[in-house]
Amino acid sequence: MTPPAQLTRELGIPGATLMGLGSIIGTGVFVSIGIAAGVAGSAVILAIAIGAIVAAFNGLSSAQLAANHPVSGGTYEYGYRYLNPQLGFIAGWAFLLAKSASAATAALGFSGYLLETLDLDGDLLVPIALIGVIILTGIVLAGIRRSNTANTLIVSVTLAVLLFFIMGGISTGLDGSNFTPFLPESGNTGEDIRAVLYASALMFVAYTGYGRIATLGEEVRDPKRTIPRAIITTLLVTMILYMGVGIVGVGLISADGLASATDTQAAPLEVAARNFDLSIAPQILAVGAVTAMIGVLLNLILGLSRVLLAMGRRHDMPPAVARINASGTTPYIAVIVMGTVIAGLVLIGDVKTTWSFSAFTVLIYYSITNLAALQLTAKERLFPRAVSWAGLGACLFLAFWVNVEVWVIGLIVLGAGLVWQIIARRMFGAPKV
Repeated sequence: MTPPAQLTRELGIPGATLMGLGSIIGTGVFVSIGIAAGVAGSAVILAIAIGAIVAAFNGLSSAQLAANHPVSGGTYEYGYRYLNPQLGFIAGWAFLLAKSASAATAALGFSGYLLETLDLDGDLLVPIALIGVIILTGIVLAGIRRSNTANTLIVSVTLAVLLFFIMGGISTGLDGSNFTPFLPESGNTGEDIRAVLYASALMFVAYTGYGRIATLGEEVRDPKRTIPRAIITTLLVTMILYMGVGIVGVGLISADGLASATDTQAAPLEVAARNFDLSIAPQILAVGAVTAMIGVLLNLILGLSRVLLAMGRRHDMPPAVARINASGTTPYIAVIVMGTVIAGLVLIGDVKTTWSFSAFTVLIYYSITNLAALQLTAKERLFPRAVSWAGLGACLFLAFWVNVEVWVIGLIVLGAGLVWQIIARRMFGAPKV
């Protein structure tokens, strides 16, 4: 059997780290903190910390799997290699569902910040988001090198703006009363705990862009060295930024203010920046938000297309999506398909719905990541088994703290995926192992 065409290895540690940062620092910091604040109030800061701890466990599991098996597809491939075809497929299916929803959220967030900046009619939210999806799909079609160049420029601007927000907020002065009561006070302890855990699940999704480094494993140079270092660096930088942004955001306009801004224009940090002494601060935040959302969307299209490529290679999806262009830089059919799917989800136009669904499915995805990492031999293992056990337990625990209707629909959709796998085997032949 002729081996499938392989993508070219072009990313080193700096490029892989920037891809990870570009995947994380966007919707999570500019939108989902506001969504989580609406759920948990000031305890959104605690949710950010819990999400970071869970992400750290999962990041280390992803790092050691990718170092040992550096191919496109991420946990979809790890599931096949270390577990079984059904769990591998569920991982790939869950990733496509979760990250397509995240990509739609990023597109809507980008559009919301742009409209706020230009003071345009909110009715343009969906059309502008669709235009963004089309443009970035075109950039990804140009190959990983051009995508990496665009991502580097985008991430540089975004990091500068977030540092400006944190330092500007501290110099303006934070209102201590905005942090009290710190925990929700609904009068029902069980509901208060549920709110914090739900917000933690939402924030965990905001960290999971580090998985893009593993998903792009086939395009990374010296993967055993590059991937773990890039993932760890990405997580450390992101955790520090998220905590800083969360504390400053709540301190400036309160958790209710962040949540209200997210519900109306999906632009909570820009609203918070209106308290700065500098009159152009909101515009500066808007520029950073727009670049951040663009970066996330770019990286999600990259990651989604690589997972679809891997699924096409194994005949879990139509084999046509595994085709690579002549230069070996782009699975062009997979890119076009995922761009189309994201555009369809954008038409829903509801940021909170797409993000909540993403939270459940991505937690299932990383549960399988940790389960696969537990199968590594002592020689392959880079970190103690306890790390993967902690990640597995945390993911399964948090997955069912999202709204009941979300996880019920999620389970139904995952079940539908297994039905599709059976159909795909009959249509396209036995899965390639």
